[in-house]
Amino acid sequence: MAIIYPVFCLVILTFIMAFATGTSRLISVRRKQINPKYYVLLSGDTPPDYVQKIGRNFANLLEVPVLFYLLAVLVITLDINNTLLLNLAWLYVALRLVHTIIHVSYNYVMHRFMVFGLSVLTLLTMWVQFIMLVG
Repeated sequence: MAIIYPVFCLVILTFIMAFATGTSRLISVRRKQINPKYYVLLSGDTPPDYVQKIGRNFANLLEVPVLFYLLAVLVITLDINNTLLLNLAWLYVALRLVHTIIHVSYNYVMHRFMVFGLSVLTLLTMWVQFIMLVG
């Protein structure tokens, strides 16, 4: 059941980026950097880079992490308590945090890609460990 803590941390990170996305959009409109009508359908204009980076990171936190959340639900439902799985969960969340920091700050693609790749491999390792435990 301890896996709920890394899950909660990733959820908090996702909410932080959701609020950052909304805030960056409001700022871009207030600064007259973009026509507010753009946000109706997200078309017809190009938002500033900072808005795009934050929004893209938020979207990214709703893509591959779905597999992390699913695994966590299965681990909780099946009442699996495994130290390796828990440590991998914390590693996954830490890598997602580092990915977010890189993405919304200096955004060097190779650094971001390496951290993303490590996070995906960590998640895959979690799934393999899970299958070994239940199989």
